[in-house]
Amino acid sequence: MIIIAAQLDFADQPTRDAAVATSAPVQQATRDDEAGCHAYCFAADPCVPTRIQVYELWEDEASLAAHFVHPNYVAMRDLLVGLRPTGSWNRMYLTERDEPVYAADGTARSRFFTDAS
Repeated sequence: MIIIAAQLDFADQPTRDAAVATSAPVQQATRDDEAGCHAYCFAADPCVPTRIQVYELWEDEASLAAHFVHPNYVAMRDLLVGLRPTGSWNRMYLTERDEPVYAADGTARSRFFTDAS
């Protein structure tokens, strides 16, 4: 799996809110139409009124590469560039392992990947 984490900053909250609202159809289309997309969310940061937080989860490198040439990606890029972000940060992470955050009894796990070699 590939996780993308990013943030986009805008000049003011109304512009940030417009970015979230107008990108919703593209977010939905990406989720619905693109193979390998497990999550695609551009959402308002509740603590920074001018920021969008981005979370994407892709099955593999091939599905992410296909996304970068898909019309949905082009539409999202053009929409966001048109709103003139004032700053951005982004990273992608390749995950080889995953496990639940919470144990069967509902408590947060205190040990992680305990069977790692």
